[in-house]
Amino acid sequence: SKNYLDMTNKSELLDLFYSSRKKSIKWKKYFQIYEKLFSKYKNEKITFVEVGILDGGSLEIWKNYFGKNSRIIGIDINPLCKKFESKNCEVFIGSQSDPHFWKSFYNKVGKIDLILDDGGHTNDQQIITLTESVKFINDGGMIVVEDVHTSYQKHYGNPYKYSFINFSKKIIDDVNSKFPNIKKFDYSLNDYIYSVEFLESIVAFKIDKNLCYENKLLENNGISSKIEDLTLD
Repeated sequence: SKNYLDMTNKSELLDLFYSSRKKSIKWKKYFQIYEKLFSKYKNEKITFVEVGILDGGSLEIWKNYFGKNSRIIGIDINPLCKKFESKNCEVFIGSQSDPHFWKSFYNKVGKIDLILDDGGHTNDQQIITLTESVKFINDGGMIVVEDVHTSYQKHYGNPYKYSFINFSKKIIDDVNSKFPNIKKFDYSLNDYIYSVEFLESIVAFKIDKNLCYENKLLENNGISSKIEDLTLD
């Protein structure tokens, strides 16, 4: 349809990307995915965190996209990236694979709404960022991990049983284990994550504790026709 073609060929974020004064590198398809995931947060009072800022260009892009009410925070392991801090963007220096860094970070920053992981892309970096962040995401927020194609690349030690993609697939089981009488897991993120969306090179984890309760069968007071249930037959 025409609307679909317009959506795939136009992107406010892509325009901001090309007009940014600082260098930024992104895969083309990501812009339509970003718009799909993030558009509802525009002009809202949100805290957005991006892991991996390199030349600083993306911080400017996100501030212009989300608007003046947004709090934009960048994280990078390179101390030189501190120079990209401004009145519009905060910058924290630390390793995303260090749980102690995340503890210190959330102690200072508090809860956030969105985190975009564009950091080192290794299995442990992506998994630790997810597991250390999930309980600090406000209800209605998301953790979005990009460049997950590294789970298939030899350079990143993959394919591997404990790749980030395999970890993400396991969360499908976590979410479904909320159903009554289904096997529960000793370690699970299903008290926070109610939905997982898989896209090319991106996984989005949707957070809302209000949607993570155990399911319950409901029955109304309507008249029964006494029809035999042949489901199992």
